[in-house]
Amino acid sequence: MTTPALRRLRHVDVDAAAPLVSWPFEALVAVLERGSIRDWAILTTEIGRDPWGPVARQVEEYTRAEKILGLGPLLNRAIARARRRAEEVERAAVATRVSELVHESGLSTAEFAERIGTSRTRLSTYRHGRVTPSAALMYRMERVAANASRDARARP
Repeated sequence: MTTPALRRLRHVDVDAAAPLVSWPFEALVAVLERGSIRDWAILTTEIGRDPWGPVARQVEEYTRAEKILGLGPLLNRAIARARRRAEEVERAAVATRVSELVHESGLSTAEFAERIGTSRTRLSTYRHGRVTPSAALMYRMERVAANASRDARARP
């Protein structure tokens, strides 16, 4: 986005090289109302990078209040898609971490499940990302893995 175009549209002075998160809300409004496809692509890139960040929130806020035909629904879908993708990546990362903890513990799957207070079947759902464990359970898994690993090293 070029600074002169933004000045001409809304008398907003922003550095085109500055990150979008540093732009004032009025600059985002100018882009939403009078920007080009290239400008909107830059917005969606930022939304993809940080789906719950300030730019995504400001776009949501504006499209909710101003009902921009065509562009509003497209950007809202882009936000929803970016959030779904981020959640999938996060779920996969948690599943990977659960598997790492089971491995690091040196315990069998059944023993690990018992030590964290769940069934082997339920642990399997965590390891495959079908269910995401609570933060408290993740903390417990970290503790059990560390203790089991330490105990295994202490044995002669």
